[in-house]
Amino acid sequence: MQTINGQNNPILCVNGLKKGYNQMEVLKGISFTVEEGDLVSIIGPSGCGKSTLLRCLNCLEILDEGEMEVAGVRISRRHSEPIPRNFSQLAHNLRQKVGMVFQQFNLFPHMTIRENVAIAPRVVLKLPEEEVQERARELLRKVGLEDRMEYYPSQLSGGQQQRAAIARALAMKPRLMLYDEPTSSLDPELVEEVLQVMRNLDAEGMTQIIVTHEMKFARDASDYIIFMDEGQIVEISDEDEIFLNPKDERTRKFLNRWIKE
Repeated sequence: MQTINGQNNPILCVNGLKKGYNQMEVLKGISFTVEEGDLVSIIGPSGCGKSTLLRCLNCLEILDEGEMEVAGVRISRRHSEPIPRNFSQLAHNLRQKVGMVFQQFNLFPHMTIRENVAIAPRVVLKLPEEEVQERARELLRKVGLEDRMEYYPSQLSGGQQQRAAIARALAMKPRLMLYDEPTSSLDPELVEEVLQVMRNLDAEGMTQIIVTHEMKFARDASDYIIFMDEGQIVEISDEDEIFLNPKDERTRKFLNRWIKE
């Protein structure tokens, strides 16, 4: 198992995770750990399994084999073993501790931004309405949308919608945030405002795992970087080491393409 920073209290521990579709193996025994407070970027070519890995970590996909413990919730499965009977309950428990932000914003179009952020604490956590509304206002201030609370998603730019989606994920007070290419649907001039929110959360100590093609952000903001290729982790290193001295030829080729662009 590959450990990110060598400490002994990981918030995420994955061991031998495998996932496939229609006899095609997508994840081929992924193992790594992440410590609380780390910002970890996952990079690699399209189709290498990055998004599938994130979806497994949030139980949007059911692992075929392996084990993982995410924010205290442990899920394991042996080869060819049936899906655990309590998987739905485990997934529910996990998602109360893990927030996820997608490429598409997935905001409810008929609700204001404030209502989008408030709905999960109200429905899932069943918090008092006064507390729900205060939490929504606080989080929208945090992502710089205090003056857009009563706007509908269609009235916002893509960057503003993605920041609202981050606020919505934060509304459950997660211990871990997962992002699947959060800036890939944005115009270039809107990317930075979303990345800055993640930098701010990192400064506050939020643990974050980001699948990204934003190499400059990965290099400048990450505590560690995971490079994946063909369903496997090729190497894990800190941002300086992997960019200055990649150990694997596949990593070198991938980063050289980015440098040339």
